[in-house]
Amino acid sequence: MIFSMTGFAALEQSIENATLLLELRAVNSRYLDVHFKLDDNIRGLEPVVRELIAEHLSRGKVECKINLIQRTQSAKAPQLDESLMRQLGQLQAKTQVYFPESRALSVADILRWPGVVMHDEITQDALTEDVKKLVTQGLQDLKASRAREGDKLKAIILDRISQIEAQVGKVKPLLPILNKEYQQKLQAKLEETLKSIDQERIAQEMVLFAQRIDVDEELGRLTAHVSEVKRILNSNAPAGKRLDFLMQELNREANTLGSKSVSVQTTQVSMELKVLIEQMREQIQNIE
Repeated sequence: MIFSMTGFAALEQSIENATLLLELRAVNSRYLDVHFKLDDNIRGLEPVVRELIAEHLSRGKVECKINLIQRTQSAKAPQLDESLMRQLGQLQAKTQVYFPESRALSVADILRWPGVVMHDEITQDALTEDVKKLVTQGLQDLKASRAREGDKLKAIILDRISQIEAQVGKVKPLLPILNKEYQQKLQAKLEETLKSIDQERIAQEMVLFAQRIDVDEELGRLTAHVSEVKRILNSNAPAGKRLDFLMQELNREANTLGSKSVSVQTTQVSMELKVLIEQMREQIQNIE
């Protein structure tokens, strides 16, 4: 299966007395490059989340954003920390010995004091498990998104491959005719220019030149590379780097075909092949 490196997933999960929000965004990159935007309460879980992402993805620039929104209301009424309030009272009494004119703490001051009002807190172990569960589900959704995009990329590449095969099919039947015609033209020109030259030597030179302009080997390699592209597209292994290498090889053969061309037809085919290969290369840059 072909996976694109582009994808998006967003999930929301209610946990005890809070809500977890997850966003995963991915674009193409040469390697796996993960960036985090984590809530302060979850920042310590970055290594755990990073490990989960590495288990599911091999390439791509990934942005992982997780927020923790705690509910202001709970099914259980908030409690007051009586021990802390007792300490505040004792500290106030001692302080007023030295500052008798100071204002006493009001009820509002006491309730705003950190830790006086106790809410139900989420335990770290429970939070870790909830985050792992949410991220795992998010990664599955992200991979599904990347798979759908990958199917589209695969269809585009297969379409270009079919066009390449059609172009190669145009050239193969023409090779014997083109080579023979070119040899005849060249021989006539040589005979006219060099009337006294040895005819046997002309024949030998013509054979050597025909071998130099023969592109049957290049067409064979083009066909082999096309078959390998198809095989990789239908395999389950990561395909991006392999396909990128094959695009280089296809382009090399297309260039050689153009440099050996002795006719307008083969030159046009070479140019068309290079256009199709470049179109595939652009799409392959986004394949995992």
